[in-house]
Amino acid sequence: MKDKPFALIGVNSDTPAKAKQAIAENQLNWRSFQNKREGKPEISADWAVSGWPTIVVLDAEGKVRYRGHDGDAATAVAEQLVLALAKAK
Repeated sequence: MKDKPFALIGVNSDTPAKAKQAIAENQLNWRSFQNKREGKPEISADWAVSGWPTIVVLDAEGKVRYRGHDGDAATAVAEQLVLALAKAK
């Protein structure tokens, strides 16, 4: 969704070295954060993640529009949201 009002952010539970390897091998071009944070709860705990991958799609107001494990379903929701934003302009 290049040039669309859309952002993809990842959270990974791998070691930093393994995460860098996955980024390189899969040519990932979005920001990704380590799940573990020094002195803070894990990001997955904050978001009540019980399985990997968990995909959460938020709308422009920060409301959860999709939460689950189906990449195709998440993509469809994201595409609908981007289309609605384009129509609203």
